[in-house]
Amino acid sequence: MTLDYQPSQESLSKLTPVLTKRWLSPDAWKIDVYERLDGYTALRKAFKAHPDELIQLVKDSGLRGRGGAGFPTGMKWGFIPQNDGKPHYLVVNADEGEPGTCKDLPLMMADPHSLVEGVIIASYAIRANFAAIYIRGEAVHSARRLRAAVEQAYAKGYLGKNILGSGFDLDLVVHSGAGAYICGEETALLDSLEGYRGQPRLRPPFPATHGLYASPTVVNNVETIASVPYIVLGGSAWFRSMGTEKSPGPKIYSISGRVNNPGQFECGLGVTLRQLIDLAGGMQPGHELKFWTPGGSSTPMLTDEHLDVPMDFEGMAGVGTMLGTTAVQVFSNQDDIVYATYRWIAFYHHESCGKCTPCREGNYWMVRILHRILAGQGTVLDLDTLLDACDNLLGRSFCALGDGATSPVTSSIKYFKQDYLDYIEGRKTPMFKGELVGAH
Repeated sequence: MTLDYQPSQESLSKLTPVLTKRWLSPDAWKIDVYERLDGYTALRKAFKAHPDELIQLVKDSGLRGRGGAGFPTGMKWGFIPQNDGKPHYLVVNADEGEPGTCKDLPLMMADPHSLVEGVIIASYAIRANFAAIYIRGEAVHSARRLRAAVEQAYAKGYLGKNILGSGFDLDLVVHSGAGAYICGEETALLDSLEGYRGQPRLRPPFPATHGLYASPTVVNNVETIASVPYIVLGGSAWFRSMGTEKSPGPKIYSISGRVNNPGQFECGLGVTLRQLIDLAGGMQPGHELKFWTPGGSSTPMLTDEHLDVPMDFEGMAGVGTMLGTTAVQVFSNQDDIVYATYRWIAFYHHESCGKCTPCREGNYWMVRILHRILAGQGTVLDLDTLLDACDNLLGRSFCALGDGATSPVTSSIKYFKQDYLDYIEGRKTPMFKGELVGAH
């Protein structure tokens, strides 16, 4: 990034540092620093309210799940049956594995206590006395920092028995997975947490009634739960003052690829890619935007025609894609769309748990067809076969991994069919030689 580059005032006005406001504070991960910066103030306020009032507050705020699906958080909390005689559980999905996503890990590194405080408030609201944070096995540093934060919270009386004299008890465990993308799917995560192989469950029943240990469970993303203390402190109207009417609040966008200053930018929902690229220091010299993902590789890609589409749940749905995890990956005219699609499908093929036939077989064959095209041995019929495979994957898989795997294939053929034809018809030098081997 050039030192003299200055984003426009319009782009800068989109920045809304809420969850990221402590990130640059020295030793922000330590509990004494967190307490000096309003830490655990929201918890004390929450304990003065009835749990149902907190659920209603989150409903009124319009907070939607920040893990990709965008389901209303307060509504999910409200699904938990009360007075049913069963234990209730809160599980935080910290298994951040979507290609291009990098928001939860830096949040847990820089400000782990915001997540811990959010866990306590959410657990109090749904009447859960046990909570677990399920974190990726590879995220060693974030897990260490998170465990240290939990220990500090126990030592200060924010966790354990009779928290702050409220009469509410909560135990919190940080559990490291074994590094499987499938465990980002909530029911596969629950199976893994119980000690089984991480595979998605058939639904219904849903986790709200039959989750962890067949008991009522709320599963929420890190960013979702970390937003809760701010909503308790600021109120629903304050939260709605950011973002859009149907997609309120701030959101951490992770932008990577052909930009000068990749990183995390917290903006109100509805920011555009043009503004995000501006905040990220502009495109790299000699590169022009060609295609990009709004929420990781499992969201259909867009082109330079979509630079000014609002990046909220409704705006992205309006152009045939999804907001997802706001993992914005920026590719230029110097990047090969066919090769990028091949790499993504190779990832899905590798990460498929194999439980259902469409995903297990569909990704197996798609990665081979794409390799064949890149080797200059493809035919026009291969494009029809790819689309047919996607048709048999979409909506027919056990979980969203199968659905997500279709996104790069269908969207790349939709917008860049000519790039495929250039390989098939010999106008482009083959990238590979021979058949694909070693990916069984």
